[in-house]
Formats: sequence, C-alpha cells, structure tokens
Amino acid sequence: MTRYVHGLVLGKFYPPHAGHHHLVRTARRQCARLTVLVCASSVESVPLADRVAWMREEHPEADVVGAVDDVPVDLLDPAVWDAHMAIFRAAVPGPVDAVFTSEDYGAELARRFGAEEVLVDPGRTRYPVSGTAVRADPAACWEYLSAPVRAALARRVVVLGAESTGTTTLSRALAGHYRARGGVWARTGWVPEYGRRHSEEKLAALRTVDPEADWADAEFGTEEFPVIARRQDADEEREARLGSPVLICDTDSFATGIWHERYLGCRSPEVEEIAARRPRDLYLLTHHEGVPFEDDGLRDSPGLRPWMTDRFEEELTRTGRRFLVVRGSEQERLRTAVEAVDTLLAEGPRFADPLPERR
Repeated sequence: MTRYVHGLVLGKFYPPHAGHHHLVRTARRQCARLTVLVCASSVESVPLADRVAWMREEHPEADVVGAVDDVPVDLLDPAVWDAHMAIFRAAVPGPVDAVFTSEDYGAELARRFGAEEVLVDPGRTRYPVSGTAVRADPAACWEYLSAPVRAALARRVVVLGAESTGTTTLSRALAGHYRARGGVWARTGWVPEYGRRHSEEKLAALRTVDPEADWADAEFGTEEFPVIARRQDADEEREARLGSPVLICDTDSFATGIWHERYLGCRSPEVEEIAARRPRDLYLLTHHEGVPFEDDGLRDSPGLRPWMTDRFEEELTRTGRRFLVVRGSEQERLRTAVEAVDTLLAEGPRFADPLPERR
C-alpha cells in the first residue's frame, strides 16, 4: 500500500547485504517513488560505482544514486550534520516525505529532511547481519549476500598449464575438496575450459566436410581467441555469482593469451586487454614433468610442453600475478593446491576501514 510520495533510504552499503535489501523493499512497497542514496568515503576499498551498480541490479524499481561523503562522522555535532546534509541534498534535491532506516540516527535524519521517520527492523531480527560483520568474515555471512556481491568477493583460483599436464584433473579435484567441506562451501563452483569446447566444435565442423579430418587439419585465426577469452570470462562470472567464497577455474582469459602465442606465434593485445579486466587471486601452474602425454584427439606437439610451461611462468611473473607451480603425483598436487588456497582464504578480503563514527 502506497503511503508516501517520495521515500529515501540512505546508507554506505559497504557492502550491501540482505538487511539492506529488506529495508529497500519495505520502503518501496510504501512509496510511489523511492530514492536509494549510496554514500561512500574515499578511504573505503569498494568503489562507489560498484555499490551503486549492485543496488541498481537488486532494486531496478528504485532510483539509486551515489555520492562521495568524506565528512567525518559525528552524530553529536550539528555542524557536521549540516555538512553531511549538504551532500545528501545535492544528491537528492527534491522533497522527501519519508526516511526509512534501521539506524539510531534515523530520527535526526528524517527531521532534517522534513520527513517522517519509518523504522524497519532496528533490532536486525529478520536478517541478523551488518556491513561490519560482512567485512570481517564474508564467508560467515555468505547467505546474506546477493549474486553480484558474491561475484566480487569470491576468491578466484585458476589452474592452468600446457597440454596434458593435469589441469582439468587438479581443478576438478580441488573444487570437489571444497564442496566436501559442506555448508556454504558445498556450492563451490568449477569453471570448465571453454577453449576445449571450441576445439571440439571446430573439429566437428571439419568432419562435416571431410569425415577423415583430424586435429592436425585444424587451423586457428587470431579472431577466434578474443571470442574464447570473452566466453571464458562470462562462464567464470556466472559461476562466481552462484557459488561459494572460492571459485575454481580450469584456465582463464589470461591463459588464452598464451594459447594464442602457441598457435599463432605472437601475443594478442585484445586478449590481454580482456584478461586485465578481472583480476584473479591465485594461479596454480601444473608442471609437465612426470605427467605422461595423452593424445585425446585434440592434442598435439608434446615437445612443446616445456616451452609452454616456461611461457606461463614467465608471463605470470612479468604481469605480477600470484602463482604457485605444482608438481608430483595427483595426490601431492592436490595437497599443495589445498594448502595454497587455504592460505589465500585465511587472508580475508582486506576491506579498508570506513571513517570512524562518534555517536
């Protein structure tokens, strides 16, 4: 039932969680128009543009706007309130007749907007979560996070290597290890190598013309690799939105650049630009030594494996990516990989502290 002409929800949304979304949806049901004002300080580590985008995706029916607010937070100082209100009013210039909040400063905020205060679950009983709790331990709050926030916070681990060096075997086993932990980890995603499917389709197309064609007859063009890189990234992003706090990827768009070099003898600036858009947290490079080459119909040139291993390591080093070379038996490789991923997860997401508050 619509009770108000124009409602306002204001917050840092650092990051947004289920409690924030409950507040916005409650307000939207009661307002003909709702503005959500996302306020971020420059000391915080999640960009304002990301938070605005996340809130717009979750609440397309609301008018979501953003503002940078670097004014110190002192709820006891009228002059500080005046400075904050100047920022709020610049972002939301029209009249507001209801301010929806779960915070104890809601009454003063509403008074200064000349609006009615509407409290929504101030005790956080419906969704027992806060931005502070999410920043401290995202995994413990994972069920309260929406898909785009999960995608942003999930730690991305890429397994890559030359042909027939066990990348798929290790990445599948690694994803299975974390799923077996249960709880939130049971949703751990595994992203298959899209280049593999592309190659299968390429060979199938050749055989519609010549049933006797084999992989040696296939030829790659430079234009194919950006397509592969973009599709790999899209598959990765989809899984990151659905899964657990860690995502296991069997190759990525960075690796696609090495494959371009392997087949065409040069680098692809377009593929490198695609790979730079999304940082990954850890690379596991499967070494070729001790792994027999298996020709599955889509592989050739086993003698190139040492060169490819070296090129992966060189480019990982040159670009400053975090990586570890894994060797040994399947069990040894999995044990090494789990130790590295557990170390990564223990480091946490490293949110910068927001501006301190005086209440």
